[in-house]
Amino acid sequence: MSEIPDGLKYTEEHEYVRETDSENEFLVGVTDYAQGELGDVVFVELPAAGDTFGRMDVFGTIEAVKAVSDLFSPLTGEIVAINEALGEDPALVNSDPYGEGWMVRIRATDPSEIDGLLSAADYAEHVDA
Repeated sequence: MSEIPDGLKYTEEHEYVRETDSENEFLVGVTDYAQGELGDVVFVELPAAGDTFGRMDVFGTIEAVKAVSDLFSPLTGEIVAINEALGEDPALVNSDPYGEGWMVRIRATDPSEIDGLLSAADYAEHVDA
């Protein structure tokens, strides 16, 4: 059974969004379910800080032994930081997807978009479907 923490928001494409202490800034990563489906993550391609994306634009890729998948931006905004640790240790996505395995920090230009994302309960139903 995949871990689906309460208090986060989720996309149907298996990204999560976590609020940060900074106004309108959110951490984005892939869910425990996604990393489990992918298997051992061997490479993560992330954008540069300063890049901007629309909601559901592809912002990078995640490569595992089994497959390569696109990463979708759950919110419109600007990348303010990327998780540099993934360059050295992409397996952090497998071992700690909601902690050290986060991917990007985004400053949302329209924070209300978060209201359109799935709750933990809704995401659980989505992955069980």
